[in-house]
Amino acid sequence: MNAILPTTPIIRIAGLTLHFDDGQTKALNGVELDIREGEFVAIVGPSGSGKSSLLNVIGTLDIPTSGVIFFHDQAYSDIRNASLFRRENFGFIFQGFHLIPTLSALDNVIVPTIGCAGETDDYRARAKSLLTDLGLAERLNHFPGKLSGGERQRVAIARSLINRPRVILADEPTGSLDSENAQQVLDLLTGIVKRQGLTLIMVTHDTSVSARADRIVRMRDGKVEHTQGTAP
Repeated sequence: MNAILPTTPIIRIAGLTLHFDDGQTKALNGVELDIREGEFVAIVGPSGSGKSSLLNVIGTLDIPTSGVIFFHDQAYSDIRNASLFRRENFGFIFQGFHLIPTLSALDNVIVPTIGCAGETDDYRARAKSLLTDLGLAERLNHFPGKLSGGERQRVAIARSLINRPRVILADEPTGSLDSENAQQVLDLLTGIVKRQGLTLIMVTHDTSVSARADRIVRMRDGKVEHTQGTAP
């Protein structure tokens, strides 16, 4: 993306661990990492290296065993309502799309707004605008089963943006797509992220995807092994 990025991290991580099975499984084992606002960071590494676990902890889907993590100056340990914090700050994109099959594309995008303050009509208008920007103006009322893989992932991108998050967390978002659709989805996602000044943290095995990031963070055995690109 090659943008001029702020030097102050939006996310700061120190000594982060995540253990399961009474400490027998160490998904994260002392992660140290800063991520700047507006940065596109690709997290790579072999299966079991802790990539998705790190994404889940950053997004407050998992609670770390130890260590500290800050969102700007707010310590995660001080967050009173993780669900509200997550909804206000993060958008999620998954390899398997995670769309609700009985809802239209439009209604799938609106799902994260349930329980939010604001008018339903305003959210519907924003959802339509996002889907239109993603080339799905003619597919608003189609159910996921009637959409291609690339179209379903574009619906998932729109859903991740509906609450105007500051950070997008993407776990293998192109992993279920063929190479042509993968590049189209990546072009759309990175274009929106850049225009809106969002931070993108993406787990990927695809070297053609990670090559487009501002920085590549390689993990192994639950730790950051090294980084490649512009250091914070």
